Amino acid sequence: MPNPLGGKDGGGSDARFFTTQKKGEMHELRQELHSMEKNAKVDAVKKVIASMTVGKDVSMLFTDVLNCVQTGNIELKKLVYLYLINYAKSQPELTLLAVNTFVKDANDANPLIRALAVRTMGCIRVDRITEYLCEPLSRALRDEDPYVRKTAAVCVAKLYDIAPDLVQERGFLEVLHDLISDSNPSVVANGVAALSEIAETSGRDVMKISAGVLQKLLAALNECTEWGQVFILDSLAKYTPADGHEAEGIIERVTPRLQHANSAVVMSAVKVILSYMEIMGGSSGAASSDPLRNLTRKLAPPLVTLLNSEPEIQYVALRNINLIVQKRPMILENEIKVFFCKYNDPIYVKMEKLEIIIKLVSEKNIDQVLLELKEYATEVDVDFVRKSVSAIGRCAVKLERAAERCIGVLLELIQTK
Repeated sequence: MPNPLGGKDGGGSDARFFTTQKKGEMHELRQELHSMEKNAKVDAVKKVIASMTVGKDVSMLFTDVLNCVQTGNIELKKLVYLYLINYAKSQPELTLLAVNTFVKDANDANPLIRALAVRTMGCIRVDRITEYLCEPLSRALRDEDPYVRKTAAVCVAKLYDIAPDLVQERGFLEVLHDLISDSNPSVVANGVAALSEIAETSGRDVMKISAGVLQKLLAALNECTEWGQVFILDSLAKYTPADGHEAEGIIERVTPRLQHANSAVVMSAVKVILSYMEIMGGSSGAASSDPLRNLTRKLAPPLVTLLNSEPEIQYVALRNINLIVQKRPMILENEIKVFFCKYNDPIYVKMEKLEIIIKLVSEKNIDQVLLELKEYATEVDVDFVRKSVSAIGRCAVKLERAAERCIGVLLELIQTK
């Protein structure tokens, strides 16, 4: 977990704030919070946040911490806002005392403070705060600084969660649509992320991608952060191209994402390409035309590369690959070897690999697969052995010509046990 105090993790300078509290320290903290010295006040709030982080109740210091918010020091302001977000639900009446500060900070000359005020108001999930949030949020969405605009976009999604009617009344959804045409790619990505979250919450398609919006999304794709790319790609996957030619054009722009270092970006790009392949005329497992054959060849290497990641990422990738090979086994028909289990694979990874091996087995590779499955059947893990023996039977059912060879392997296993 990242250190909320901004110090170095593990043995950094702020670790001292997490030491065990002494008796009567609350009284000492209260005095330090009222100190006239800036550094002493910052250290006091850090101690309060440290106590809060380890689960101690420091709500009795609410008013004292709140008084520290009237400062030009960004570090101190961030710490106080962090405290307010944590205790706003249990002390809603007292949180209203901070509203004037939020409104004032939302008009500050410093864009970091403007964004911080809007973000904090969005995170304080108290109904009575929302009515004060609308005006600053409306200004922030049209702010000259892109950092403030992108922060405000995420805040709209948070506000929709608490007061959906208010978001629609104030026209915030329309402003989010305008942000998709923003000149800054980070603002575009956050606008898409906010609309995606609202669509998920409401169950309605609020994205409405037009031809103009589509070009803006594709342009932002090359410049925004990796998580921004994931949101944009997921939105593209829900878009239905007019024809095969348009689908091919979008795929061409998305294909470079298959080489991305982030596995989430790779999987989102694969999702877009697979859904558009349907429109290009490849609804069956076979790749009938040249463009589809080329795409099939391009999809295999990134999927195989995902299997060199950590076990948890491997598992998620394997679950997705399992679905892909059900629809298009052609993509990985020559890559069955990469799904052979390694001795140090966790059991959940081995089980998923077995499922994929069964789906990719063919008369060309059955002998190789049977040798592998025979080896798995002598492993220590009982569940994995059962699954391996069952897999041999499923191969026999799937490939009639290889049924005798499968039965032969099963008989050998009976004799060795």
